[in-house]
Amino acid sequence: MKTATADAIVLPLYSDEDVVRLRKRVREELIALGFGIVDQTKMITAASELARNTLKYGKGGECHLSKVDQSAKTGVELLFTDDGPGIADVDLALTDGYTSGGGLGLGLSGAKKLSDEFHLETQPGNGTHVIIRKWKLA
Repeated sequence: MKTATADAIVLPLYSDEDVVRLRKRVREELIALGFGIVDQTKMITAASELARNTLKYGKGGECHLSKVDQSAKTGVELLFTDDGPGIADVDLALTDGYTSGGGLGLGLSGAKKLSDEFHLETQPGNGTHVIIRKWKLA
């Protein structure tokens, strides 16, 4: 289900500075679309968690930021991609508190809870693709 629209803004994720730039760009897009502060905070937090996972576990990658329209709603979609080792056990990785790297274990499960839609594709040895969306009723 990897999707990215032709008009997506592609943001590299290879350093902590890239994560800061991503957070800023996501905030700008959410503000431009009229999202409130609570939804902005949720989506920026989810984006930050996934960006850090892309750096730490995927050895870097990119995020495709898109505006999406569907029926009576408008939203923001973020597609995170990396060519890292993939996730061997997705169910375990989505368990609150599970971490393979010494963190709090809230990255994937937290991003899932903070977004309106969450989709993950991964295969060991073939990288990971995560899509999150936040919707605003039109």
